[in-house]
Amino acid sequence: MRKTDTDALCAAWRETLTQRSDDAAVLGSAGEVLRTFGQIEKEAEAIADTQLATFKPGAVLAIQIGNHPAWPAWLLACVRRGLVVLPLEGTMGPHERHAALQVCRATAVVIFRAGEIEVERGGGAFTRWDYPQPALLKLTSGTTAAPRAIRFRSEQLLADCDQICSTMGISDHDLNFGVIPVSHSYGFSNLLTPLIARGVPLVMSRDRMPRAVLDGLARTNATVFPGMPVFYQALIQMEEVPRLTKLRLCISAGAPLSLRTALKFREKFGHSIHSFYGSSECGGICYDAAATLVEQAFVGEPMDGVQLKLLEPNGASSRIRVRSAAASDGYFPEPDEERLGHGSFMPDDLLARAAGGYRVVGRVSDLINVAGKKVNPAEVEAALLACKGVREAIVFGRSSSLRNEEVAACVVAETGVAEEQLLDCLRHRLSGWQVPKKVFFLPEMPVSERGKISRRALAERFALA
Repeated sequence: MRKTDTDALCAAWRETLTQRSDDAAVLGSAGEVLRTFGQIEKEAEAIADTQLATFKPGAVLAIQIGNHPAWPAWLLACVRRGLVVLPLEGTMGPHERHAALQVCRATAVVIFRAGEIEVERGGGAFTRWDYPQPALLKLTSGTTAAPRAIRFRSEQLLADCDQICSTMGISDHDLNFGVIPVSHSYGFSNLLTPLIARGVPLVMSRDRMPRAVLDGLARTNATVFPGMPVFYQALIQMEEVPRLTKLRLCISAGAPLSLRTALKFREKFGHSIHSFYGSSECGGICYDAAATLVEQAFVGEPMDGVQLKLLEPNGASSRIRVRSAAASDGYFPEPDEERLGHGSFMPDDLLARAAGGYRVVGRVSDLINVAGKKVNPAEVEAALLACKGVREAIVFGRSSSLRNEEVAACVVAETGVAEEQLLDCLRHRLSGWQVPKKVFFLPEMPVSERGKISRRALAERFALA
């Protein structure tokens, strides 16, 4: 069975292929052409007719091949065969992968091993969906450690792609530099679907070292860099940097970008960083198009085609309800229709109005209960970042027999900065119950492949310290 004639993603690809068949589609980090659009088509046909020929429509197929240039072909081949794609991060270990495959009822996993892409069968077949069959499952842990998936049809993936390209002004004249994981929602929507649906070529890089990223941007003449804070923090500390004359758009998403980092990057490279706020469940939400860089955690206005409603409009901050054609149909296997479904999504994030848009000021799940008083970690982090010598700060709660929870912080700071110095600084900026009881100094913040820092992981690590 093939869905080529009916699937929206395949229809968009046909148009791209008609216009750009002989053009470079995927480049290496040295600028070499790895795939033309026409070669992607031939590769997708071969995969569909051989490696996927025996899979039943509706089956879930996990793909764990890192940022491999074959990604576009595998996605197209799966959609044509009526299979459901489940992207997995390249760093995911066997135990975590097994749990994800079980939850999503995957029939097999595509892996990159010893220089070859292989299909490893396992698990049970899943051929019946009680609701419209998705084209993609995005894996997420949400606010708990238990994995679950988010269901997307091709139409929703295309809507997110259209909103991103329209809002950010990305076209087929651009060249995306792809070092963020394609398996992550951010990478999938900013790199993979624009290539398929809009003909936007990309550099596919697997080397995340700061020098390699800079050299790759310079060698390939990439015009768009979808990055994460961890990249920008590393780049501002580098010496002897190349001129990035073709680069016109720097984007940051996946985690909050500090104002200090954004300002130093602009000073060093001459480019402003545009903050991009989104969610796996609904794609892009807000985008800072102006990038004036005057306010911490500013994410700009709602993206084209996105409606945002504050649930507590009179409060200092509020959860939001997002309406978008890109919003998922729901969670899998257990739905949560109050939070996600029918074209809308309610994130855990807390937003506040600001001049020209919105600021992300925290998450409901991150609030720390100190003797009945709620401490927003984002407020304490902002105060820490205002203290001399602090480069990065993450605040979290630790169990306390006297107060239910107490505030603690991890910081990356310049040499010579002491804990008492920071606490004294905070006492002049915060109420007493907001000031951390303990500050831990780290050489660098631990980040995941997605560029995220887990408060939960830090709280567990320093629970008894």
